[in-house]
Amino acid sequence: MVILSMEDISKTLKDEPLFEGVTFGMERGDKIGLIGPNGTGKSTFLKVVAGLIPPDTGTVAKARELTIGMLEQHPRSVEGRTVDRFLLDSAHPSVRLLRAYHAMLEQKTGFSADAMHQVMEQIESVHAWDIETRYASFLGELQGPPLDTPMDVLSGGMLKKVAIARVLAPKPDLLLLDEPTNHLDIPTIRWLEDYLVASEISLMLVTHDRYVLDRVCSTIMEFDRGSVYLHPGSYVTFLQRREERLLGAQAEQERLKTVLRRELVWLQRGPRARTGKDSGRKERIEKMQASLTTEAVKGADFTSMHRRLGKKILELEGIGKSYDGSTVIRPFSHGFQTGERIGIIGPNGSGKTTFLDMLFGRTEPDCGTIDVGVNTAFGYYDQLDTPLDPEKTVLEHIEEIAQEVTLAPGSTISAPRFLEMFGFPVSFHRIKVGLLSGGERRRLHLVGILMQSPNFLLLDEPTNDLDIDTIRRLEEYLLDFQGCALIVSHDRAFLDRVAPTLFVFDNEGRIGKYPGTFSDYADDPPPTASVEQSGPAEGKPEKQRASQRSKKPTLTFNERKELDALMQEIDLLESEIANLEHSFSDPSAPITTLAERTRRYTEKQAILERKIARWEILAAKEQ
Repeated sequence: MVILSMEDISKTLKDEPLFEGVTFGMERGDKIGLIGPNGTGKSTFLKVVAGLIPPDTGTVAKARELTIGMLEQHPRSVEGRTVDRFLLDSAHPSVRLLRAYHAMLEQKTGFSADAMHQVMEQIESVHAWDIETRYASFLGELQGPPLDTPMDVLSGGMLKKVAIARVLAPKPDLLLLDEPTNHLDIPTIRWLEDYLVASEISLMLVTHDRYVLDRVCSTIMEFDRGSVYLHPGSYVTFLQRREERLLGAQAEQERLKTVLRRELVWLQRGPRARTGKDSGRKERIEKMQASLTTEAVKGADFTSMHRRLGKKILELEGIGKSYDGSTVIRPFSHGFQTGERIGIIGPNGSGKTTFLDMLFGRTEPDCGTIDVGVNTAFGYYDQLDTPLDPEKTVLEHIEEIAQEVTLAPGSTISAPRFLEMFGFPVSFHRIKVGLLSGGERRRLHLVGILMQSPNFLLLDEPTNDLDIDTIRRLEEYLLDFQGCALIVSHDRAFLDRVAPTLFVFDNEGRIGKYPGTFSDYADDPPPTASVEQSGPAEGKPEKQRASQRSKKPTLTFNERKELDALMQEIDLLESEIANLEHSFSDPSAPITTLAERTRRYTEKQAILERKIARWEILAAKEQ
């Protein structure tokens, strides 16, 4: 059954078309993931579907009595609201009945008993009494705040949990989620992912979480420079089809360039070739010039910037922090070595941001010492909405930081080219910062930090508000980065790619070290005792601890055997993945096995990433 259809939809903002000519139909139970660079209109598209803003052209038709629930990217609350009253701010028709009922109860006078009875009958007929019960139940499953908590005191993560509970409680026919995983911890993301997979609800989802996209969505809707492309299948299938489309588009662009060169030669031959009878030919040239698109800047040739670290990088000895008598971080020690990339995971409120603030010097520890090397230069990308001058252009903002960037010894790059590498084409360089979207401003702030050539990165939820292409470029940057990086993130795919080691925070103030990727940790979580608890060992002299910390680890006999076996396993996996990739483009491959081949491809890719990450850890110990 078709629940939503669009015909020739378009929308223009800031004199630029976000999307044009969008025509498609959505069946009940479809789960559609919306992806594309920041500023291409994904959030605007959801608002058009929800009826919050009209399209410029085209028509939107919805099934009769279709109910829609929308989770905005940045949930808002009326000042003074408590968590229980926040539910009643929902625009869902059934919740409006509950709101009218509660208003009558609070008013006590000024309405008739018949009016109260009529509202109660309407609530009963649509089973709206269950909504409040489900709301409280969802809050419990999400480990959200109590119902009497003021909304004003909630953290970003808690506010998002409450907003998710509110949008799910009425069971809308069509669910619109705009970046639902931002500010959530990993257990909550996995809960939401499981719920969406098990539910028969129809869904449109904007997210940068590639694991959620691949597991939840049955169709990918790609926004790209004013056009919208529908890709049936999982996110992995989309990647394959997108590559085919881009290769086809590239071939067409090359053909147009060849024809255009010939036509320009004709145009330059002289006045005889430019008579009135050939005016149509000149018009064709102009159309071909207009059809040539600016090629997207690739990040494959991007290498990280170079600033040498000293022998001493950063030494933490027994640092701890408490607030109002409550321990946030128990005494913790660690000595950083060149090239360490460590992911930080843990529940919301477990002290991850406080930990980074202490290292950066923004917050003083209550105990212990932080010894920063003389050559260590921090770059801190935090969750704060850092104010940028709205009147400056994008290029002016970056050139105030640096005119050029050193990528490696003897290799520099200009500020405009560096902007292009992070998804700001030349057409953006003269745009004022105040006209950028929220995600574009965050991306510009990230570029500004990297422009300063730090050699120790502190990244607090760096993937929030970034599009998938920018996340990939950041991953490539970090994989090539020669310095140290501490990365707080809930993005599991991002952590798996860039962080071969984890610091695991719990709600008791403890920080454990785990020598493996997030997938390793999630697939086979160790008992609490087996995760190395970092802190000064009781009764052990300080010199002895420092000596042990500086001693280079070596491979055990079993680890050496594991390292040898890993190479063979990686070769076999890469061979099998290559065969599967070939089958996707093989017209003779049976379509009936596509789903099974896609599932195997996803599984093999995930296993390969874990094997490579483990190989990197063992190989580093062997050197």
